Amino acid sequence: MTVMTPAAVDQQEDEEMLVPQSDLNDNHQPMEVVAQPETANTVENQPVEDPPSSRFTWRIENFSRLNAKKHYSEVFVVGGYKWRILLFPKGNNVDHLSMYLDVADSASLPYGWSRYAQFSLAVVNQIHSKYSIRKETQHQFNARESDWGFTSFMPLGELYDPCRGFLVNDTLIVEAEVVVRRIVDYWTYDSKKETGYVGLKNQGATCYMNSLLQTLYHIPYFRKAVYHMPTTENDMPSGSIPLALQSLFYKLQYSDSSVATKELTKSFGWDTHDSFMQHDVQELNRVLCEKLEDKMKGTVVEGTIQQLFEGHHMNYIECINVDYKSTRKESFYDLQLDVKGCHDVYASFDKYVEVERLEDDNKYHAEQYGLQDAKKGVLFIDFPPVLQLQLKRFEYDFMRDTMVKINDRYEFPLQLDLDRDGGKYLSPDADRRVRNLYTLHSVLVHSGGVHGGHYYAFIRPTLSDQWYKFDDERVTKEDIKRALEEQYGGEEELPQTNPGFNNTPFKFTKYSNAYMLVYIRESDKDKIICNVDAKDIAEHLRVRLKKEQEEKEHKKKEKAEAHLYTIIKVARDDDLAEQIGKDIYFDLVDHDKVRSFRIQKQITFNVFKEEIAKEFGIPVQFQRFWLWAKRQNHTYRPNRPLTPLEETQSVGTLREVSNKVHNAELKLYLEVELGLDLLPIAPPDKTKEDILLFIKHYDPEKEELRFVGRMFVKSTCKPIEILSKLNKMAGYAPDEEINLYEEIKFEPSVMCEPIDKKITFRSSQLEDGDIVCFQKSLPVESIEQFRYPDVPSFLEYVHNRQIVHFRSLEKPKEDDFCLEMSRLYTYDDVVERVAQQLGLNDPSKIRLTSHNCYSQQPKPQPIKYRGVDHLSDMLVHYNQVIIKFP
Repeated sequence: MTVMTPAAVDQQEDEEMLVPQSDLNDNHQPMEVVAQPETANTVENQPVEDPPSSRFTWRIENFSRLNAKKHYSEVFVVGGYKWRILLFPKGNNVDHLSMYLDVADSASLPYGWSRYAQFSLAVVNQIHSKYSIRKETQHQFNARESDWGFTSFMPLGELYDPCRGFLVNDTLIVEAEVVVRRIVDYWTYDSKKETGYVGLKNQGATCYMNSLLQTLYHIPYFRKAVYHMPTTENDMPSGSIPLALQSLFYKLQYSDSSVATKELTKSFGWDTHDSFMQHDVQELNRVLCEKLEDKMKGTVVEGTIQQLFEGHHMNYIECINVDYKSTRKESFYDLQLDVKGCHDVYASFDKYVEVERLEDDNKYHAEQYGLQDAKKGVLFIDFPPVLQLQLKRFEYDFMRDTMVKINDRYEFPLQLDLDRDGGKYLSPDADRRVRNLYTLHSVLVHSGGVHGGHYYAFIRPTLSDQWYKFDDERVTKEDIKRALEEQYGGEEELPQTNPGFNNTPFKFTKYSNAYMLVYIRESDKDKIICNVDAKDIAEHLRVRLKKEQEEKEHKKKEKAEAHLYTIIKVARDDDLAEQIGKDIYFDLVDHDKVRSFRIQKQITFNVFKEEIAKEFGIPVQFQRFWLWAKRQNHTYRPNRPLTPLEETQSVGTLREVSNKVHNAELKLYLEVELGLDLLPIAPPDKTKEDILLFIKHYDPEKEELRFVGRMFVKSTCKPIEILSKLNKMAGYAPDEEINLYEEIKFEPSVMCEPIDKKITFRSSQLEDGDIVCFQKSLPVESIEQFRYPDVPSFLEYVHNRQIVHFRSLEKPKEDDFCLEMSRLYTYDDVVERVAQQLGLNDPSKIRLTSHNCYSQQPKPQPIKYRGVDHLSDMLVHYNQVIIKFP
């Protein structure tokens, strides 16, 4: 999982690496893009050639008695810089131990200082050191982010458990290993200028995807095939994986800055939550290739995925004492190789084809021969031109009952010869004329532990000697040592700080290591590393992306001039009538769907009214504007009309002084009165006694709520005095009996209360901008005829309703039917509704399984009967549930 900035804290999973939120204002300066100070001889600006490193051990006695929210270690020095550990003994607003590396003297450092360090923090297990918990990351420290680390380092329950071995005699031992590296200027670095390539933006925790996409992009034959997939100008990238991938590749090829991946993830069916979750890289690779393979069928690029990535092996069982052999040919798109117990790739292949003996109690039952001693194994029939090797860095530890990361040293060669030792990996049916000599193209790296970390890739796009590191938005040139040897894993011995003394050197585990390798066969190199240019890209795609680029430049220009303009959003009765009962039910309007005006701040509001007159055909003298205000119940309502003095002021002044909703926008309600001929007339004078009410009508038979108008009432009047007007709005007889309700709020729960028709509006605490809902009074005997007989019950239904898509377990990728349900439904309510839909008499025979929107498959475990309280707990992603029924 990626190291994130403070703004993303609330969106991440609890194993992320974050700066402590509560410390953001402690000695932190506002972030600015600044030049380095002129004093170039300061230690802050000198590049560090040989990275200094050190280990610091902190023994904290009487740990459980610490009362302070945060606790600092003593200062230690690495690379000439002062550091300390910042600890939150009870967690930084989480139920985990929170731990960070902190720049000890950040408050006294010169303006614009920066330092870059790779470090790990550990809590030592004092009973079994191998169970110590260690997490590693890297960060460029500066005035804005002078501390960095892990908000959720380890659960407090494990830390304080005396059987776990972390807290012994109320003493905690914490270690920090810090390597200070050369400063990298993240703010001014230009990847395209420095390397010729651009990176991919991280959506929150998508670094694993970015490294895979860069790897696939830099296989030119694959990129060319993606470009040649048929798409049309009417397709939308967010709904088409081929078009989204074409768009992404085009931008990677021609853009001058980093590229966003949101369109592609939307085409996967991911929502924002999914983008902040770690997914399995191998599964993503397979699902992506499967979808592309399916879309390529019947096109000029059909079979490209198989041609590039598909190989075959033969599973065999051969009897030793009788002439009997069973074989089965299988295809593969990638190979999973063991890391544990293997020192390099060749050792993994040796283990892959290792022969297993079936004898004694494990004899093989051969047809017509009965139980026989036999040999079982796998041999390769052919290897693909592009060989993808998944290294099994993550395994399940049965002793510890948890997943662990294998950080053992594991070597991989620049040249991989799979014909070695007489072709011992090949089956007798293999074509020996094909030379299976491969050269390394990509190394995908995971830095961190089993619960989180960061992903990036080392790639040599043209198979030359030059390697590049693709780390989200940044692309840098790297040497072969960084790409290969430093990604082997294992342990590293740090140099002694005082060589003249007899200090025992110490080693630390390298948590950055390769987890996926991509090799390209030498004989296919020229075909795969081919030329890809503009003629390979469809005309409609080039036109679309050129237009996108122009829009981007236009927005960039607007952003640069944003300080000169403001946005005014104008809502009218027409907007309310159009939206209420369709797009929205609560409140009055969605401001994102009303007319927006981009207006220079210095013009007066009266000039803006002339713009309104041109746009809506309403003369200036007939316009009256109201300011919206945010209330304590988090609703937005027209609050008061603009004064004549305010209308003479500049738009910018009016926005700054009057608008409290959002600094970038001014939200207004345009009140327009219409005469009998439906032409605008001058709005009536408003006194302090006049209250502007907005009126909604509810029909329980149609289950319909709509906006029918607004009216001014006197605060000293009673609702009973306006009943005939309300009846006229709804088309009822003047004496129709009706009930009135005040719509108050809808989050976190709905509040809609009856209005007493016999007390004054002032006594009912009604004020400008309030919403009155009304309906016919229903006889008691007819109430049960309606699902939602009154306004409160209808609004409660709207607040909790959910469209749920159901799929049969036998066809998990095809929608079967959908039902409208309440999120408050219990498990029994849900299966009862499903049973009605399917025509089943016994709802207990229905089993519900949550949907995995990533793989488009049901999750392995069904939802436990009554294991969740409500339907909302079942709908984790994408409002879908897989059902199994007889």
